[in-house]
Amino acid sequence: MKAIEITKFGGPEVLSIVDRSIPEIKSGEVLIKVAAAGINRPDIFQRQGLYKPPYGASDIPGLEVSGEIVSGDAKLAGLSIGDKVCALISGGGYAQYCVANVEHCLPIPINVSSEDSAGLPEALFTSWSNLVDKGNIKEGESLLIHGGSSGVGVMAIQLANSLGCDVYATAGSPRKVSFVESIGAIKCINYRSEDFVSEINKITEGNGVNIILDMVSGSYFDRNLSILSKGGRLLIIALLGGVFSTINSGYILKKNLLITGSMLRTESILFKHMIARSLRKFVWPLLSSGEIKPITYSYIPFEEVIEAHRLMESGEHIGKIILVM
Repeated sequence: MKAIEITKFGGPEVLSIVDRSIPEIKSGEVLIKVAAAGINRPDIFQRQGLYKPPYGASDIPGLEVSGEIVSGDAKLAGLSIGDKVCALISGGGYAQYCVANVEHCLPIPINVSSEDSAGLPEALFTSWSNLVDKGNIKEGESLLIHGGSSGVGVMAIQLANSLGCDVYATAGSPRKVSFVESIGAIKCINYRSEDFVSEINKITEGNGVNIILDMVSGSYFDRNLSILSKGGRLLIIALLGGVFSTINSGYILKKNLLITGSMLRTESILFKHMIARSLRKFVWPLLSSGEIKPITYSYIPFEEVIEAHRLMESGEHIGKIILVM
């Protein structure tokens, strides 16, 4: 099969199309003939040598795919050989065939294309596990999403709206700000020209927000704590701003704050299985009805993976970049 290999750590040019054997499957797994794969920031970090795949995972990048089940234990999840699915995987998505745990496969939603479905798992597993499972988000609560125009951001905005929450976000350009507001954010703050702390305090009359979904961290950490309401939750899902920050412990004690972190790729099989069940029950009907929509910025041919990574690194995209086989 054709696969995309990281020949050495470095820039996008280190990606190369090679011939590999079709991977073997074990009990509880299925083999998927890949139609499309989502491009994600962890793929960039892996290529740069900053994100080592977990033990037993493929060295081929790619954390989410769509395609057809061609063999394996499909019946364990109520699926069949030949079914079209999308799947969260621990690696190996940039290839013509990949292995997935059958419990992490979901049928392609009605009215959603195979290509768009490839961009659903990573964003929705991340959004659901953080907002619902860890953040215990409730109807009527307020939420600030940093990186509102990212793949995770656009899904989290729509998911939170469907749960009856007030959503605010940050983004880095007028174009992105406008788009994020068009999909349901009450206010999107341009972090390059506005101070999100001042804006949130103004909007909420100093009361702050109940939850912050943060992929920046770094210098944002203390600023986030300052605008959380009493009993607020800070959900950290990435460290794009680095790990160094001051921590005002007084905020945590005074406001009774909860701070959590998560790295989806290293979570247990059972944890991901439970998320998949919840998504199929609660979110898949919203995708099929169009209440939640996949947001795809670009479909890029398999052979142009270098350009796909360059686009991801440029930060110009809104939503997902999809690699099409």
